[in-house]
Amino acid sequence: MWEGRFITAKRQGRWEYVSRSRGIRAAVILAVDSEGHVILVEQFRVPLGRRCIELPAGLVGDHEDHLDEESALAAARELEEETGYRAGRMEMIGDFHSSPGMVSESFTLFRAHDLVKVGEGGGVDSEDIVVHRVPVSDIAQALGRWRAEGYAMDVKLLALLGPVLLGPALLETTPLG
Repeated sequence: MWEGRFITAKRQGRWEYVSRSRGIRAAVILAVDSEGHVILVEQFRVPLGRRCIELPAGLVGDHEDHLDEESALAAARELEEETGYRAGRMEMIGDFHSSPGMVSESFTLFRAHDLVKVGEGGGVDSEDIVVHRVPVSDIAQALGRWRAEGYAMDVKLLALLGPVLLGPALLETTPLG
């Protein structure tokens, strides 16, 4: 139906959906430092018209100089650009789809290990990213506070809320493997 530089609107029968153009993929990073703090980012998202709290993330293969970049390398690069943290090792968790009824895009989730603070972060160009370092034990309260202040919440933050949402009794009785 329509194709831009980064997205394509498609139709299959009566179903309309959006996909990434040119094989561009996404990498998302779960980064928890040695002191038990998760590294989050905040940035303005045009489709939402407001600032959003998110896990660090970025596109793979979106620039001419990164067309053939491996997802783990892109994840490490994006983590450092956005947050100022360098990972000693990136562990691939798997591929996920965030809104499969509307978007064909998938993302690869990585866990960053052995974090070292090497800069301020903030992103590149005009990204205007704010970095947040939140104790994992306080994540539910922090997200609730941001939500009350009008911030949007990225669906991938549910990975951090899993234990809170499931509760200890359900976690003890549900096999996870």
